[in-house]
Amino acid sequence: MTMPTLPSLPQGYRAIVIGATGAIGSALLAQLQADPRCAQAVGLGRHTTPAVDLDDEATIAQAAEQLKAHGPWHCIIHAAGMLHGPRGLPEKRLSQLNYAQMEATFRTNTFGPALVLAHFAPLLAKRERSLLAVLSAKVGSIGDNQLGGWYSYRASKAALNMLLKTASIEMARTHPQAVLVALHPGTVNSALSAPFNGAEIGRPAAEAAADLLRVLDRLGPEKTGGFHAYSGQELPW
Repeated sequence: MTMPTLPSLPQGYRAIVIGATGAIGSALLAQLQADPRCAQAVGLGRHTTPAVDLDDEATIAQAAEQLKAHGPWHCIIHAAGMLHGPRGLPEKRLSQLNYAQMEATFRTNTFGPALVLAHFAPLLAKRERSLLAVLSAKVGSIGDNQLGGWYSYRASKAALNMLLKTASIEMARTHPQAVLVALHPGTVNSALSAPFNGAEIGRPAAEAAADLLRVLDRLGPEKTGGFHAYSGQELPW
């Protein structure tokens, strides 16, 4: 596999990956750190310094404030998310919906990333090309939903897409070269997909990360606010 680079970004660009301990996040961070054009690539998570805990707004604000002094930043990727957890697997039927699981799913997939957008998007370079991506999911597409099920996960990703789209409109006024996008990584062999035969039907995280970086590199400012698959396909809302 050819190691991707981001030639569309300025030489010496700086990058941040949030959720850098997950399968895709760690693969993205490794590839950015290996890019000779990248001057600095920082991975953030619950146990990093600074720390980012999506359940603790103060950590998000503090990490952004600390990294602001090292900017401007040209590539920010939010790679954290959850499909299942202590509250159980994704709901297949309406009768399985419960407040605790819905709240946990939205905190990780929607509310946390929303605060990341609020605190980290202003760190993007104002006068140079810059990229900000959040990992979404094709099942968050309302137009593409043909099978039903996975209620909380689908809804949390659909809400994330709306937040990203809305943020892109605001950011375009002050950062005209910025590209904010939601990305679908496909099925990846990871802990998230493990209960759903991820090891059999998924592909390596390094391959998914390379695909996502290639898609990001090809998107111009006119594509800000979009929703794209790892293949480059533009997905319906």
